[in-house]
Amino acid sequence: MNIKGFKVNFLGDSITEGVGVTDIANCRYDNRLKELCQLSAVNNYGISGTRLAHQIHASEKPRFDLCFCGRVYNMDTTADMVVVYGGVNDYIHGDAPFGEIGDTTPATFCGAVYFLMNFLRETYGDKPVIFMTPARMFLRHEVDDLQPSVHPRKMAVGKVLLDYVDVIVETAKKFDISVLDLYHTLGLDPHEEKCFETYTVDGLHFNDAGHAVLAQRLKEFIEAL
Repeated sequence: MNIKGFKVNFLGDSITEGVGVTDIANCRYDNRLKELCQLSAVNNYGISGTRLAHQIHASEKPRFDLCFCGRVYNMDTTADMVVVYGGVNDYIHGDAPFGEIGDTTPATFCGAVYFLMNFLRETYGDKPVIFMTPARMFLRHEVDDLQPSVHPRKMAVGKVLLDYVDVIVETAKKFDISVLDLYHTLGLDPHEEKCFETYTVDGLHFNDAGHAVLAQRLKEFIEAL
């Protein structure tokens, strides 16, 4: 797919907002993609700490509770394409139940994925919609994506990050939505010391070099659609 001249909405969390990036205008992945693909504009709707699903209890930072399912209403509906990148915060500290495939409301993670995809399809019609799954992550001494999160707010006991990735991949099939599975295909695993130091600032947030890899991978994925 050639997206030259497209206006693209990016809905996401701290990575989309640019945490860890030294030069937002030139290094954040959406702005890199704008240059790589000669986009006409990018609309960035990234807010740190946010989750796809609604939360049961208020967070210590109210901004964290501006969930994707609430913010999706505020995006530019004239955009030519939408990219959604999230789910890692639902895994780390979201207190919504995990739910199950078939849920349709944002009260659970599974339902939130369905709700978002359904809303985007109804709102943007046949315009391309891409979901990017969480990538591998390893916050030393805090969270390892191969283990369930032990955050005190968690209700989805026993779920690892891959469980959240699988919900995104499976639900997308219902809506003919393209999924860039970063967990398996980005090629960056911060469990490896060299990768941790070269491409991330903390094992979760990418640095400038990590955003360059992410933008290039997204470009290649879009071109192959």
